[in-house]
Amino acid sequence: MIRHIVFFSARRKEDVEAVRNGLLALGKIPHSSLFEVTFNTKVDPMSDEIDVVVYAEFEDEAALAAYKAHPVYAKTTSEVKPLRELRYSADVVALA
Repeated sequence: MIRHIVFFSARRKEDVEAVRNGLLALGKIPHSSLFEVTFNTKVDPMSDEIDVVVYAEFEDEAALAAYKAHPVYAKTTSEVKPLRELRYSADVVALA
């Protein structure tokens, strides 16, 4: 299983909700077994610049590649990119 985790910050505070709402469209892509878009709780003072987190699980690398190749992914990226400041992504293989 591949865990796909992406962290976003909005350019402006007033765009945080729009970033999250835009990213929710990615949940329509059928290749993930679990998909969530949540606000960062910001309880850790070392990570308060992150506003929104995308967490998804994929059966394998092929499913993740199909997700990233889906037209909704490209559309969402083009809509959210102008609203975001930072984007950090990690794709990790689950150990258990």
